[in-house]
Amino acid sequence: MSLSRFLPFIEKCFVIFGLTFFSGAFSIGANEATREPGLIPESIITLIRYAIWFASTVAVIAQWKRALWFLGRDPWLWLLQIVVILSGLWSVDADLTNTAMREIFQMTAFGLYMALRFDFRQQVQLIAITFGIGGLLSTALAVGMPSIGKHLADHPGAWKGLYDYKNTFGSMMVLGSLAFFLLPKEENKLFRWGGFGFMLIMMLMSTSKTSLILSLVLVSILAFYRKFRWKGKATVVFVDLFVLIGGCFVFLFTQNWVALVTGLGKDPSISGRTPIWTTSINYLLEEHPLLGYGRGAFWSLKLHYGASVGSVVAQGFVVPHGHNGFLDLTLDTGMVGLSLFLVSYAMAYIRSLKQAYASDDSENYWGIAYLTFLAMNNLTESYLLRTGSLYWSLYITTVLSVMVGYQPRITGPPVLLKDAETPFSPS
Repeated sequence: MSLSRFLPFIEKCFVIFGLTFFSGAFSIGANEATREPGLIPESIITLIRYAIWFASTVAVIAQWKRALWFLGRDPWLWLLQIVVILSGLWSVDADLTNTAMREIFQMTAFGLYMALRFDFRQQVQLIAITFGIGGLLSTALAVGMPSIGKHLADHPGAWKGLYDYKNTFGSMMVLGSLAFFLLPKEENKLFRWGGFGFMLIMMLMSTSKTSLILSLVLVSILAFYRKFRWKGKATVVFVDLFVLIGGCFVFLFTQNWVALVTGLGKDPSISGRTPIWTTSINYLLEEHPLLGYGRGAFWSLKLHYGASVGSVVAQGFVVPHGHNGFLDLTLDTGMVGLSLFLVSYAMAYIRSLKQAYASDDSENYWGIAYLTFLAMNNLTESYLLRTGSLYWSLYITTVLSVMVGYQPRITGPPVLLKDAETPFSPS
């Protein structure tokens, strides 16, 4: 049999493997808080990283005309990427910034590849399978090898599974829950709802209250969007933007409220985050407001910023990151970078609403689901551009898929969906 018959299956396996890698699962046994290495040698992880980068790049080059057409759909996103790449020129720790710049190219290549080859329907299915497998393997580790799959010294008993920290595990399960919730209607109901329930159980086992609350808030917002599909009214965009902003505030309040009423030891400063945010912003505004400090440089161990900011929380505490993705993006690229991101995000958000409202298919809500998840998840954690992670790759995939609004083919030019340009037309 010819290889072409197996190519779709091979590509799906590659995407699942890539999603698993960028989710951090290959850091099994590592601990972000203590910076302990994982079980898999760094040399093997590096080999895997470059293999994924190489394969994604080759696949993109093979469709270079379509890739260029895709790239033109969101110039703001690519301007931001250029600023990030050039930030090594003004970085306060140029060695760190330039060394880590490979991550930008890796995430971009993989994200662009996914957008080129798979539509939302396939993306949702692949993401659901990826985190379904991740949840099962994490369960096996937590039960069979608790010294690896659970936290011992810090957060004793909390599951971290394949990942380096319980919050990372919980965050990945949130993504999985959204994917299972938005699987196509004709998908097996047991797989769909069983998977969704399994993701919720995994969040409970991680003890990450943030993840569980985030998942429930997101599902509620998606239910609202699907219930009130006011087609033909432009004001729906403003209503939904209000829902997004309101949902972010509800998420922050609920997270802190749960911490207070259950005696988890947190405080109104959200576990010391607000002093970190305030001090970091003061540094930024006083020193490098326009272009920032260079990617990742503000928190470099060579510099004093991490210790200085950490001192407002506890003596001797060195802050590893800003615990807010938007703050870290601003520290990296200044107000210029943040502005470019917000324009890109706003355009994709509005377009994702239009695309979702133009269709009765649940998978077409993935764009709005992921963008809402990204906004809320980065309010109290740094899950945007810090390190080479799944979040930025999926952001690139989602934004391009939304802005293009088409069903991809293996060959031939892009074909726009009939409703893509008239998303508010009555069904």
